[in-house]
Amino acid sequence: MSEADRKATWNTAITRVEPNRVSVRGYDIAELMGRVSFGAAVYLILTGDLASAPIARLMDAILVASIDHGATPPSALTARTVASTGATLSAAVAAGIMSINRHHGGAIEDCARQLKAIADRATSKSISLDEAASSALAAMRESGERMPGFGHRYHTKDPRTARLFELAREAGVDGVHMKAARAVEKAFADAKKALPINVDGAIGAILADLGMNPAAFNGIFMIARTPGLVAHVIEEQTREKPMRRIDPVNHGYDGPSPRGMPGTSAS
Repeated sequence: MSEADRKATWNTAITRVEPNRVSVRGYDIAELMGRVSFGAAVYLILTGDLASAPIARLMDAILVASIDHGATPPSALTARTVASTGATLSAAVAAGIMSINRHHGGAIEDCARQLKAIADRATSKSISLDEAASSALAAMRESGERMPGFGHRYHTKDPRTARLFELAREAGVDGVHMKAARAVEKAFADAKKALPINVDGAIGAILADLGMNPAAFNGIFMIARTPGLVAHVIEEQTREKPMRRIDPVNHGYDGPSPRGMPGTSAS
């Protein structure tokens, strides 16, 4: 620490900016550029550690998984509505971000905390995760609570969950939160109420097993969703009439037909 840092009124441990040099968590940003992915950079700035290649790939997948989910989520509808008034890109995107709260995006953090509580219950009571999950769900039903991160209004089996868990296992991540998530899914199935893990639950379990701070989880969703909001705002501004009545459900899709990734048999 320099003399100027010691005499400063306050300090930050995130980024140092000096003439001709920017360092993030101690790493020269020019050296990071082209060498680490965006997911790895997000992991670095939030945790202070440089991710291994498999963890970086997993973080990239998490960000891609949440980049957009159509025009109906509250954040997209809000961003489009504000854009239709003639507001700037920044104002419309900010409005969309502000709509990300407990019931939209917030399930990531809430699910992670509930999974930790289930794991702690199993340890403290010396019972299995399956037993702890069943008793936790019974208590939730009695109190009228819902288990966040399970079930989906569109998907009976969220297509993003299996891929995220696959990448997590490839990265050597399969800790107590992911195990607790599977125990909850089993408890729902045993109760004849199939509520599979959705993408929010999968991300919450994985991030928690990575040891990340749950306070950042909803922020990670905001980071991931921002490009989608930018796309929705620009489309609204360039394609639709101002001040239109936006139907939240009755809309179609006229983008590209399904296409495979380059190098795959579907391409």
